[in-house]
Amino acid sequence: MKQDSCGCGKCSHKQCTNRVPIFSGLNEEELSYVTDLIKRRQYLKGEIIQLEGSEPDCLTIINRGKVKAFRYTQEGKEQILYLFSEGDFFGENNLLGGKRAAYSAEALEQTNLCMIERKDFQELVRRYPEISLKIIQELCARLERLETTVQNMGSKTMEARIGSVLLEFSEKYGVKHPKGILVTLPFSREGIASYIGAARETVSRRLTLLQDAGTIEMIGNKKIILLDEDALRKELE
Repeated sequence: MKQDSCGCGKCSHKQCTNRVPIFSGLNEEELSYVTDLIKRRQYLKGEIIQLEGSEPDCLTIINRGKVKAFRYTQEGKEQILYLFSEGDFFGENNLLGGKRAAYSAEALEQTNLCMIERKDFQELVRRYPEISLKIIQELCARLERLETTVQNMGSKTMEARIGSVLLEFSEKYGVKHPKGILVTLPFSREGIASYIGAARETVSRRLTLLQDAGTIEMIGNKKIILLDEDALRKELE
C-alpha cells in the first residue's frame, strides 16, 4: 500500500468527489469542503484493504480500480459478497453504527482510494444530512442485491445465475462492440463461481454451452462478448 502516490493532487481530489453518487447533490463550494477532507491511498492487485472484524476508522471511496468484498464460509470457502468500482464506498458500518467490518476487502487491480477519517466524516454528515440519506439508499441497494444473490443460489437454475452475473458485468463494464457488448470480466472463473455460489468447473462448462449456443463469445479468460443479451434475460424468467 502506498500513500499520496496516485496523482490525485493534480486534480485537487475533485475527481473523487465528482465520481461519488452520495456527493452528487452538493454544490461547488460544498464539494470543495469535502475535497479538503480527503486522504489518498494506493493499493496493488491482491493487497488487503480491510479485514473482516476490523474497526475501520474512515469512509473509503474508490477513485479508480476494483475491489472485492468477501468473507469465508464455515467450510472455509471464499464467498464474494460485493464488487466495488469507481464511485463506490465502504467502511460505513463502523462510522455510522459502531460495528466491526462485516467483510474483508481486496484490490482486484491497482486501486486508488480516497479516505475520509471518522471525525471528518461525522462532521460532514452533520453538516450535510442529505449525504446520510444517499448512503442509506446505497446500502438498501446492496442489501437487495445480496438478497437476490441468496435467493438465486437457492431457487434459480445455474443458467439463470450465470446469465444474471453476465448482465450485471455488462451494465457495469460493458462497451459497445461490432458483435454486441464487450465485457472485461473483473473475476476469474473461480471468482465468478465464488460470486454466484457454484463450482468453478460448473461455471466453465456453462460458459462453454452459452458460447456453443451463440449467446456469448469468449476471448481468452478475461473478456466475453455478449452476442445475444435477450437470450440471457430469458434465462432469468
